[in-house]
Amino acid sequence: MSIEIRGPLELPARREDIVLTTADDLSLVGELALPEEKAPVATLVTLHPLPTAGGFMDSHIIRKAAARLPALADLAVLRFNTRGTTSARGTSDGAFDGGAAEQFDVAAAMELVRDRALPRPWLVGWSFGTELALKYGREHDVEGIILLSPPLHRATEAEVSAWAESPDVEVVVLVPELDDYLRPPEARERFSAIPHATLIAVEGGKHLWVGESQTRRVLTEIVAAVNPAALPLPTEWSTA
Repeated sequence: MSIEIRGPLELPARREDIVLTTADDLSLVGELALPEEKAPVATLVTLHPLPTAGGFMDSHIIRKAAARLPALADLAVLRFNTRGTTSARGTSDGAFDGGAAEQFDVAAAMELVRDRALPRPWLVGWSFGTELALKYGREHDVEGIILLSPPLHRATEAEVSAWAESPDVEVVVLVPELDDYLRPPEARERFSAIPHATLIAVEGGKHLWVGESQTRRVLTEIVAAVNPAALPLPTEWSTA
């Protein structure tokens, strides 16, 4: 017997509630999801959309990555609430700082990755999360960054172009055709400062990636970058 993989379906994984401690002594709540029976082949450190606009660790693409990819692609998925952000898991200490003090939140997540010896870390940012990845990702030992719907409101031209100095770190940019903030033509121009960046324009895509077809497209592109051997992602799960 099998069921369709869609919506909020949560596939088997080892899930652990975690608490990150920042350099400025805040506690951030989160979850680490690992493959149920295998060691992970790579790690996704997810950075959620803008908390003042409803973004949190349960924002649907991030929640579905944690629900599906440990089982479908042997990936570890770390998700957490940045400072001052609330979800069903709880509320992280502190207050939203517009992307400034959040550098300590990214660092705390990467410290957990190091402490747990999680393999091949990638930063996966969505909207506001892409700003954090661009601004602070180069400070950490990551294999790559994946940017979903980057608005480029907070990351400066200098911070973007600095990634050209890290040619061994992959930069994958998913830009929805119908994005509210940055569409493919402008994105190509603004990311041209990173010669090794891969920009993927998603036909019909929107900033919030609503709908199962868009969810599957985003998760497929993440896996294509991080563990292409796991493709194609199945659309059904055997319950036998």
